Amino acid sequence: MDATRPKILLVEDDNNLGMVLKNYLELNDYDVTLERDGILGLAAFRREKFELCLLDVMMPNMDGFTLAEEIRDVDPDIPLFFLSAKTMKEDIINGYKLGADDYITKPFDSEVLLLKIKAILKRNEEMNKTGEVTEYDLGRYHFNPKLRELSINGKTQTLSPKENELLKMLSEFKNDLLPREQALKRIWGSDTYFNGRSMDVYIAKLRKYLKEDETIEIVNIHGNGFRLVVPA
Repeated sequence: MDATRPKILLVEDDNNLGMVLKNYLELNDYDVTLERDGILGLAAFRREKFELCLLDVMMPNMDGFTLAEEIRDVDPDIPLFFLSAKTMKEDIINGYKLGADDYITKPFDSEVLLLKIKAILKRNEEMNKTGEVTEYDLGRYHFNPKLRELSINGKTQTLSPKENELLKMLSEFKNDLLPREQALKRIWGSDTYFNGRSMDVYIAKLRKYLKEDETIEIVNIHGNGFRLVVPA
């Protein structure tokens, strides 16, 4: 297939839905690998490079949530969509806690799914563009967004793309309010409740990375956003 087509891993045990969705996405210029269960899906993910994963939740041998955890161990920031007939709030929240970009309940509109895929891939492309590079000194830390590196005392933490973009936005708004809605729309594509929960997970990760300098703090401005407090 054309190497310029974005590659999607589709893991779906319903043969009819899997083939219909695969054909629909291929008609819209995506290169789709279809696997029937979680074990085969994980093997495919380890074998090839994908831009996005569509995972059914209820599958034999390995369910979608377990597969997502395994995928995250390999690539912590690849876009993940869950496809599921399970509509319980607990299942949806669990999906987002695993880092899902979206949780889509069956039956769903294929055209809407296509638009969501396009939006996520466009977001990632924009986040990975190289432009004017600004580096930041944050207390005792040095942050290089181009290399996605956060360094202190000779130790370097390589950030995932989302962690990097979120810290970059916080640094741009240093000692000022970073509006929650603005960060969600730029990094996650929309300011939905579940994307907000996902961002909270990333904020917690950044706080952990920055804990070696006690003068630095990411403050939650309730209902409005976050402020990266750095001493002058």
